Amino acid sequence: MDDIPLSLLLTTLILLLVLSAFFSMSETSMMAVNRYRLRHRALHGHRGAKLAQALLARTDKLLGVILLGNNFVNAAAASLATVITFRLVGQNEIALGIATVLVTFAILVFAEATPKVIAATHPERIALAASYPLTLLLKLAYPVVWFVNLFVHGLIRLLRVQPEPETTQLTPEELRVLVLESGQFIAKKHQSMLLNLFELQNCTVDDVMIPRQQIEMIDLADDIDDIVRQLRTCHHTRLPVCEGSSDNVIGVLHTRKVLGLTDTALTPLRLRSVLRSPYYVPAGTPLFTQLQNFQENRRRIGIVVDEYGEMQGLLTLEDILEQVVGEFTTSAPTFATHLDRQADGSVLVDGSEQLRDLNRKFDTRLPVDGPRTVNGLVLEYFQDIPEPGTCFKLHGCVFEVVQAGDKGVRRVRIRPPG
Repeated sequence: MDDIPLSLLLTTLILLLVLSAFFSMSETSMMAVNRYRLRHRALHGHRGAKLAQALLARTDKLLGVILLGNNFVNAAAASLATVITFRLVGQNEIALGIATVLVTFAILVFAEATPKVIAATHPERIALAASYPLTLLLKLAYPVVWFVNLFVHGLIRLLRVQPEPETTQLTPEELRVLVLESGQFIAKKHQSMLLNLFELQNCTVDDVMIPRQQIEMIDLADDIDDIVRQLRTCHHTRLPVCEGSSDNVIGVLHTRKVLGLTDTALTPLRLRSVLRSPYYVPAGTPLFTQLQNFQENRRRIGIVVDEYGEMQGLLTLEDILEQVVGEFTTSAPTFATHLDRQADGSVLVDGSEQLRDLNRKFDTRLPVDGPRTVNGLVLEYFQDIPEPGTCFKLHGCVFEVVQAGDKGVRRVRIRPPG
């Protein structure tokens, strides 16, 4: 060792520190790399991504080769620092102690902390580059790594630690967080649609159906002239048809099938012949399930019924799609709800306005696990029909009853928080 030039020893020490930094960066980057982005690049043929993915599939062997190399290099660096100290000042205990502190400091700063911070900042770039030498090192040192892992696995079994199998599956809640944190990578409109998809399973047909009182229906018991007049002025392409009572729904009429008929050719018998049998939807069905049911049954409209078979409302395919992409259809003027913004920041809404729609439009936090409309929320709060002018505060919003009737609240002024 005395024949080796001091400059070569110093160069070797620096090289060992660089190798130690490489192993530290590799360990951090491999553990911090985004597995889904890595899989995406591997599917597109990136060689480094494929190698990194193969290494991460065998985490015990990957960590084994990294730690083996890192500890070997650090031990060699400490020993070499001792040799250099002896060459410079001889066997001086104080100098040897100072050299130990200095080499420890150098390893900590230049070979551990700094490389790991850099690797945590750019994990993907470093992991892809490091996968090539790590794959080669694992092949060369595989017998040693295998031998070391024998003791590691034995100690794990002795401690009765059951390692959980690695999984890359995400729960809906985790997917929701990923969408929320996607930032500029996903357009805001697309982000909103994705989030709405997650909500479909939490919403039921009761949340979006047209209430029974607002359904436009054709009654075959009416005079034929009144039916013709209703068909000419209706705002829908499909209308439920009843006979004598709204509870007696006998089918659904597509207005296109009768618009070409003359007044004399249009008879109740003719209407019956073009009706399609009604499709019933149980109340409480999740929207996502009902969307699938519409697709499987090739239907676009359904009658929502309760457990006793009583009609509760009407549901269309468009009502479900609007929960994902937003409103895109035009409601009939007679039954349209109104949201009138006031100069003071308040909003005038109909009592039939859905609470979910208010939460979506004004970022409020009104409860949706009970009543579904503003009228229902007010009636639940008072357990009675309040007089006009009554005010109360609920979930940060100030409510003022503007108009009320015998059957409920018709118009409410809401001041959202903030």
